[in-house]
Parts: sequence; C-alpha cells; structure tokens
Amino acid sequence: MNQADSGAGRLTTHVLDTARGAPAANLGISLFRLVEGRHELVTEAVTNSDGRVDKPLLAGEDFVAGFYELVFDAGDYLRRQNEDLPEPLFLDEIVVRFGVSGMGHYHVPLLLSPYGYSTYRGS
Repeated sequence: MNQADSGAGRLTTHVLDTARGAPAANLGISLFRLVEGRHELVTEAVTNSDGRVDKPLLAGEDFVAGFYELVFDAGDYLRRQNEDLPEPLFLDEIVVRFGVSGMGHYHVPLLLSPYGYSTYRGS
C-alpha cells in the first residue's frame, strides 16, 4: 500500500524552469495556512538540485483540511538565472492558494519562466 492509500496526508512540490528546460534549484518557498483571515507560516524551504524540497512541506498530524498558500520566491531565482531581465520583473512572488479537503498526497508543481507560470494538482 502506498502512502496516499494509507490515510496519511502529505504535501510536496516541484519547480521546473521551462525557459531553461531544467529543475529550478535554490528557489525559496514558504507555506502558509489560512486561518480565520490570517496567514500562519507553516514552513519555509529551498529547492534542491532537482527542483524539489528534501521532505514533504506538510505531513502527519500537521496535515489538516483547509486553505493554504504556497509562495514561490520566483524573483530572486529569475534574477540569478538571467541578468538581462528588466526591472521590475514581470513575476516576483508567485502565490498559489489551494484547498486540502482530505488525506492523501497533494503535489503542487510549478512550471516557471520569466513571463509565465502554470500549476496543477499532480500525483
């Protein structure tokens, strides 16, 4: 039985730089839980050489239903990759707000370029 079937919940992410065709390494990420109109910081992480974080952003008893925001620090990452981008950058912080309704694996990948991004619930 895999972890998604075991009733244990977890949240992971993965960032790919589509302009470079490579993982987005050393990109800062913050996870917030939205509670009664407030943003509560849950954790902060930095992507590794594969564009992933080394452990789930949320797991175990900390994984509860509700609304969350992943904030990707795209601006600093993009500036390090390309010195020729105009200031202010088109993308700086990318905020992805999503809901967690139950247990299982929630994977929220980000496909990033200097002028656009996309995300979805992955597996």
